[in-house]
Amino acid sequence: MDIFDETLGASRSRAGTFGDMVDVVPNDAQDLPQPAVKLYVETGGALVVMPLSGTSEVTMQVPDFSELSLNVRRVYASGTTAAGIKAYVI
Repeated sequence: MDIFDETLGASRSRAGTFGDMVDVVPNDAQDLPQPAVKLYVETGGALVVMPLSGTSEVTMQVPDFSELSLNVRRVYASGTTAAGIKAYVI
């Protein structure tokens, strides 16, 4: 997702910018309270997410202490075995 940067007079990606880091409770039916611009995973495993602009979930295997630069609106409980997930939010 892009944001308009007045100093540049153009849009730029939200990836890489954040205002806070919040705990993620994976949920099959509910989006995150705020979209994540990045995820941190303390304990690796399977991670099932819905990208911000996506229409279907994506499953990936991630190692311990991973930082994933992707915009996410939901982390699913079903299929997610990774733990200690935090969302970087604006």
